[in-house]
Amino acid sequence: MTSCVQDPGRLRDLASAIYRKELSPTDLVQQYLERIDVVQPLAEPWRIVDAEKALKVAAKRKLQAERGEILGPLHGIPIGVKDVIDVAGMPTRCNSKALEDSPSVTADAEVVSSLKAAGAIILGKVHTTEFAFFDPSPARNPHNTNHTPGGSSSGSGAAVASGTVPLALGTQTLASVNRPAAYCGVSAFKPSTRSIGGFGVAPLAPSFDTVGFLGWSVDDVVYAYEAVTAYRQELEVKSDELMSSRIIIIDDPLIADCGIDMSKAFQEETKRLQSLGYKLEHVVSPISFSNLSKLHWNTMIYEASRALAYLDQYPKDLIGSRLHHIRTEGVAITSESYIADRSKINQLRTTFFERFKETDVYFWPTTPFPAPAGLESTGEPKYIGPWTTLGGPVVSLRARQKSKGLPLGFILAGYPGMDQRTGSFARLLA
Repeated sequence: MTSCVQDPGRLRDLASAIYRKELSPTDLVQQYLERIDVVQPLAEPWRIVDAEKALKVAAKRKLQAERGEILGPLHGIPIGVKDVIDVAGMPTRCNSKALEDSPSVTADAEVVSSLKAAGAIILGKVHTTEFAFFDPSPARNPHNTNHTPGGSSSGSGAAVASGTVPLALGTQTLASVNRPAAYCGVSAFKPSTRSIGGFGVAPLAPSFDTVGFLGWSVDDVVYAYEAVTAYRQELEVKSDELMSSRIIIIDDPLIADCGIDMSKAFQEETKRLQSLGYKLEHVVSPISFSNLSKLHWNTMIYEASRALAYLDQYPKDLIGSRLHHIRTEGVAITSESYIADRSKINQLRTTFFERFKETDVYFWPTTPFPAPAGLESTGEPKYIGPWTTLGGPVVSLRARQKSKGLPLGFILAGYPGMDQRTGSFARLLA
């Protein structure tokens, strides 16, 4: 067992130190570059590191800070970008042999432009599963490098958990932001579906693909979301108003296989929240989460088979086996069946949320077990998937307990569009 876990620091604290001229962006970048040298041979979270360019940008941000010209709340903060998201001057390879020789792209993804406008420095690209599906990446879990970091934002979770960067971008189509956060013991924020601009993000299933944020703490990922969406901290809902909201625990057969350690951690956390005065309520799900998951799967593979149709021009041995399988399976789904499934998802979403208030939040275990051993599997996405399908924000919270030395986690989900409120609530719980 090899462990290389290290806290990379708080975004808010780092930004404040740069603002007060107590921390130089160049020194900060150099600190993470040195950490990458230590971690990369162990956990391999990074696909590309552009040290030269990052240091050049950091030097500019340093001069700006010295003149009091702060670009935004992430001024001088290095970040990692999942390699399905375009960064100008770097190739986007999607961990695919077919794209191994792809040239550098000429334009940033919209979310990358937003981060740069907030002052962030792109340190490089972090690993992903192939086209953000299930064929694994080389990244390993920093808590135990014999275990998976999860998928598909495997490099994002591993990069943050190993202390090589304080913020990384991921994407979620099924469970690909929240699951690696849980397995790697960090936090994550998956905003409401498609609420972050998708320009420059390689598609898998466009009706679900959503950019998210991974950081050490809940405050880090909510802070990053606010920086990109131009929300201000002052606009947060007051804590006394949040305390009046209900925390809903959905009872559904989908989580009947929850492991002993995860069940115990979840029960202990619910008791803690009750002792703090939060209103917890168990509610039988008004819809079948298993049915919702099947509809999500069929919709996802239909879209993936069309979005990635251009891969037919490449030899089959350059395409991962799992990706090839779902493309073949997805092509067999008719457009009428696809439209019917999307309509059913809309109906189930309406039925579910009609049962609750917009101010309610939902608390659930993230996975039945901690990260599995080996790198062949990226783990179990089924607990997170239904919340992705429902379309609201999903925040990852660390459990206080571990299982065999590996992290466990919970998710806090919200009503679609209630991202700021859900993020504020997650801050309180954390």
